[in-house]
Amino acid sequence: MNNNVNKNLDINNRNAIINTTNITKTYMIGDIKVKALMGINLRISEGEFVTVMGPSGSGKSTLMNIIGCLDTPTSGTYILENIDVSKLNDDQLADIRNKKVGFVFQTYNLLPRSNAIHNVELPLIYSKDKVINKSKKILSTLQSVGLSGWEKHKPSELSGGQQQRVAIARALINNPSIILADEPTGNLDSVTGEEIIAIFQKLNREGKTIILVTHELSIAHHTQRIIYLRDGIITNQEKIANPVNAEEKLAVMPKLEDKMKLMQAGEIS
Repeated sequence: MNNNVNKNLDINNRNAIINTTNITKTYMIGDIKVKALMGINLRISEGEFVTVMGPSGSGKSTLMNIIGCLDTPTSGTYILENIDVSKLNDDQLADIRNKKVGFVFQTYNLLPRSNAIHNVELPLIYSKDKVINKSKKILSTLQSVGLSGWEKHKPSELSGGQQQRVAIARALINNPSIILADEPTGNLDSVTGEEIIAIFQKLNREGKTIILVTHELSIAHHTQRIIYLRDGIITNQEKIANPVNAEEKLAVMPKLEDKMKLMQAGEIS
């Protein structure tokens, strides 16, 4: 198999874009201390595509919140692109979040009354930087995720896969350093999910650093490394020597409409 996902890629020789040292997070629930993270040491290189996996309560959501600058650690250090963000205040975190992190969620989180253009525009509205040719940038970003001709449609007029493409375009619009994707295929059928992973792999080949959260091991094997969390600690890390190529897999997968025809004919269940 020709695997161009990992072509000429030497992750170990790349600069760390994310570096955490002894990160802990403790929440107070009444008088009870709940330790969500206990000494997380994690290095993610620039241009890496990794998966974070773990059962409910493992700490993966807490870790993603800290990496995404939605929260700060109780102790330890978090360096994002040579900036120590672990001690920043809320306004500083919001600025870092807007410039350096793009978020993609399982439920898309689109504004229901706004079309694709206005949904993608949202991060630009909150940006302090002046954007030249904003409309051209939005249309180009939507085109890059395969939504030419759908720019003026509202979420209710789009399929789940198309809504997720809008969400990806929104995550990309400020050209972030990292993309955090939390269960991005969770609400999608297998073919559409594979199409979304193909977009992430394309972005990764173009140099984007992507951190994916999923419960599906088959999805995780499309990435370059799997980080396993349990009870607030990293229990294992697995390098994937030959990640599954989503484009190649799509080429041999039956399209949804073909699968429906086979089901109607009783040839598959």
